[in-house]
Amino acid sequence: MIPTLKGAPWADYASDQMRVGPFSRAFPSLAFYARVGWIVLQSSARARRRQFGYDEWYAASLIVRSAFEKGGALVRVEGTAHIAGLAGPAVIIGNHMSTAETFLLASMLLPFRPATFVVKQSLVEYPVFKHIMRSRDPIVVGRTNPREDLKAVMEGGQERLRNGISVVIFPQRTRKETFEQEGFNTIGVKLAKRAGVPVVPLALKTNAWSNGRLLKDIGPFKPAEEVRFAFGPPIEVGTRDREAHETVFSFIAERLEGWGVPVVRGAGH
Repeated sequence: MIPTLKGAPWADYASDQMRVGPFSRAFPSLAFYARVGWIVLQSSARARRRQFGYDEWYAASLIVRSAFEKGGALVRVEGTAHIAGLAGPAVIIGNHMSTAETFLLASMLLPFRPATFVVKQSLVEYPVFKHIMRSRDPIVVGRTNPREDLKAVMEGGQERLRNGISVVIFPQRTRKETFEQEGFNTIGVKLAKRAGVPVVPLALKTNAWSNGRLLKDIGPFKPAEEVRFAFGPPIEVGTRDREAHETVFSFIAERLEGWGVPVVRGAGH
């Protein structure tokens, strides 16, 4: 069932140039994390009370988007027509650059259809944020046993797709500001093939919220880095899973290169 979201933008999005306040100019990271931290605390409290549904998730995502803009980072989203035009659920396959995509994607997907994520175990154990993540019924992987992770994604993914819920998956070993073909595995395409649903490629650039050295989820906020999301046309997998995976990789790589993000291609590319 598609969430009923009042005032949801059923189109692509581009930030207006906003005036950045003096505190945000002087202390960009402090101001940004204060805004994000406040909405995380509020959302976590709602989730603990079982009051954090699709509408609340969407609203929180918009507030996080506003935190980027108030800090000076412009946000651009394109290709949402490919999500709006889907006849049913899909597997959305993207590169993984920072923590930002976990927060921002709800504002792009939920106006069209319900969705959830494949996430690592630590996200459902993270203090405060774990309540939000668990409320979204994610597919949890441990990242230590590839066979068990594959089983969790195949079984959990098919269950959610059968219920009309799209699945967002980032098939990289870790978050990186570069995009490397070697670490971009085929698990998303395998799930789509097994479930009989299309895949939608997603290129994203979110290094405005950079990865930290001590705490990976909290790095310097970089307002000069534009935040970009681009959804590609749906791809029917059928029996051509390898070809579909190559198409997903090529879409993401070409978009990232156009945005100035380094891409490391495998042999023969």
